Amino acid sequence: MLCIAARLPYSTCMAPMSIIAAPSILAADFTAIGDAVRLAESCGGDWIHLDVMDGRFVPNLTFGQKMVHDIRQMTNLPLDTHLMIEEPERYVAEFADAGSDFITFHIEASVHADRTVALIEELGKKPGISLVPSTPVHAIGELLGKVFQVLVMTVNPGFGGQKLLPGCVEKVRVLDGLRRKLGLSFKIAVDGGINGETAHIVRDAGADVLITGSAFFQSPNPAHEIARLRGRHIA
Repeated sequence: MLCIAARLPYSTCMAPMSIIAAPSILAADFTAIGDAVRLAESCGGDWIHLDVMDGRFVPNLTFGQKMVHDIRQMTNLPLDTHLMIEEPERYVAEFADAGSDFITFHIEASVHADRTVALIEELGKKPGISLVPSTPVHAIGELLGKVFQVLVMTVNPGFGGQKLLPGCVEKVRVLDGLRRKLGLSFKIAVDGGINGETAHIVRDAGADVLITGSAFFQSPNPAHEIARLRGRHIA
């Protein structure tokens, strides 16, 4: 079957995707970030997820470019930077220079989102677009053939340790359906309330990047938690 969108970035005929586990540093001890990064590596994490919050777009403050830069010196794992900030286009160059591999921003925070996607690509990074729980999938329809990943927030963003909002899972199903229908290959990431008990819900809906924070860093057996995200069990 012809892949109708092959001319676009990240658009290829669909192939089976394996689950990517991305521990989120937001839930780590900020006084021991090096230990947190090494734990993510040793337990089988695929990416390091970095939540940047400005206290305006979301009601919390986390960290900025220096944290990304310092973590870049510690690991060869891809750094997946999630900008939960207003006017992200003003800062993507700084986060690219800091060592981010993937830069995801919110459709709700960027008026000229297509231009922001293009800027991220010009900087040699892979662009992503994210949706808060109240934003429908059709708001990003024009961008689906241009992004590396779509991040579905399954909690209202700003704080870790929240429970997954079941209604958000339908967005994952819709995105997976569009991905298959249009022959696209963007990754579908989910963030919020993801743990060994909820992972199967979003996996079954079509998600292939599972971001985990408190469930990983507060687990007595983090490696087991990563395995559970992938649908595996350790005896």
